[in-house]
Amino acid sequence: MNLKNKKEIVKKYGKNEKDTGSTAVQVAMMSKKISELTEHLKTNQKDYATKRGLLMMVGKRKRLLSYLKSQNLEEYRDLVKKLKIRG
Repeated sequence: MNLKNKKEIVKKYGKNEKDTGSTAVQVAMMSKKISELTEHLKTNQKDYATKRGLLMMVGKRKRLLSYLKSQNLEEYRDLVKKLKIRG
């Protein structure tokens, strides 16, 4: 993930250009990185360190999403729909 991708994610999901810490932006960045790691693991199945990192990232994203759900249900639903996650 390069700087251009990060800026696009912040612009799309953040409240302004410098909003990198909001929950929605963090979840969106993690989702992008998770998809990249998933593609990497399809070709490198024995890369256990990456697999562990991926699982930890998925867990952190899950915790952030549950926090967002408890704070702002409407924003949670919009984010899940935009990112196409959760079934």
